Amino acid sequence: MSAIDYDIQMEKADAASPRIGDLESMRPLPRISVHAFCESESLQQLMERFGNDRRMAKVSLRITSGGAAAAANMFSSAPTPNLIIIETRSPPASILTDLAPVAAVCDPSTKVVIVGYHNDITLYRELMRNGISEYMVQPVAMSDLMAAMSTIFIDPDAEPIGRSIAFIGAKGGVGASTIAHNCAFGISNLFSTETILADLDLPFGTANIDFDQDPAQGIAEAVFAPDRLDEVFLDRLLTKCSKHLSLLAAPSMLDRAYDFEGHAFQPVLDVLQRSAPVTVLDVPHMWSEWTRAVLSSVDDVVICAMPDLANLRNAKNMLDALRKMRPNDKVPHLILNQVGMPKRPEIGISEFCEPLEVDPIAIIPFDVALFGNAANSGRMISEVDAKSPIAETFSQISHIVTGRIAMKKSRKGGLMGLLKRK
Repeated sequence: MSAIDYDIQMEKADAASPRIGDLESMRPLPRISVHAFCESESLQQLMERFGNDRRMAKVSLRITSGGAAAAANMFSSAPTPNLIIIETRSPPASILTDLAPVAAVCDPSTKVVIVGYHNDITLYRELMRNGISEYMVQPVAMSDLMAAMSTIFIDPDAEPIGRSIAFIGAKGGVGASTIAHNCAFGISNLFSTETILADLDLPFGTANIDFDQDPAQGIAEAVFAPDRLDEVFLDRLLTKCSKHLSLLAAPSMLDRAYDFEGHAFQPVLDVLQRSAPVTVLDVPHMWSEWTRAVLSSVDDVVICAMPDLANLRNAKNMLDALRKMRPNDKVPHLILNQVGMPKRPEIGISEFCEPLEVDPIAIIPFDVALFGNAANSGRMISEVDAKSPIAETFSQISHIVTGRIAMKKSRKGGLMGLLKRK
């Protein structure tokens, strides 16, 4: 019996699949400066939401009320940014005339995007011929604006950025690390995809033990030497765990305190994403500036929990916080672990999930023998018992978190159907 009560369908023609213009498929923008001049309240609100998106983390964005005249006035005495976005309500015949004062004060390297109200191909061609980078017609979607900026500033021949997936527990001891390690192993084996598992729990991380490794160096060398960090240096720090899986291990030593500033791990994440198609991050159960920064910047977050009251409270708080931190991303995934532990009172699955407003992508039953044997032998669940239902569950989780399959709730009872099949 599968521990996931969902119909799994391939993502072909599925509405949830990434499409051109979807934010989920967009790469983060580089370190650029952008100044938007908005004549309408709707565009100003859009730009404010845009500035809070994680893909804009490196972008310096400024928003000013006004149009072309305001832009020309401001930049007559100030250097122009990398990109100027100007909204104009002018008729097509006068737009170029209105932009002439802006052109007179623009640096040659500055790009200009015009947001107008006239869907006119002749106007579009004339603007392009006069050096405008893009012309967009209101109403403008955030994904359209992101796509336009990506086209201007991201090299299409550059190496693709890998997918990053962070696993974190709603409470200590829920098994989030074990789930992260098994999923990383599953992703690398099932899809023959180069995968990096990064253990971010520097003092107490267990990835080295779980994979029976004893590396001399790992993530500590990366995070404490950001000036040396590049793909070549990272490759020296990685430990090979299987054909397609590499480990960036934690030192798991207490010879120093591990206090980090908010964005201390960002250089590491940037290099990891350039180095492999998939990066799995094992994030320790703590709520600090640096863990918030990591969870804000990754592509997907997976919260692991057990069905008790403390986990429910913590999961609810984490989901609420992450919804605010990642307003343009999908809700984090939820995995319930160690379900059905003998003699332990539990909250029913449906009662646990209702206040969270999210259904689990997996419900992993308590199996002390299987997990204990795997941990003590330094192997993953699929290596210990490839035919077990839990191994199949990890396979399905690997498919879901990498976006290879879409998840749809079963028509026959959903989670309640799972509870009844015992």
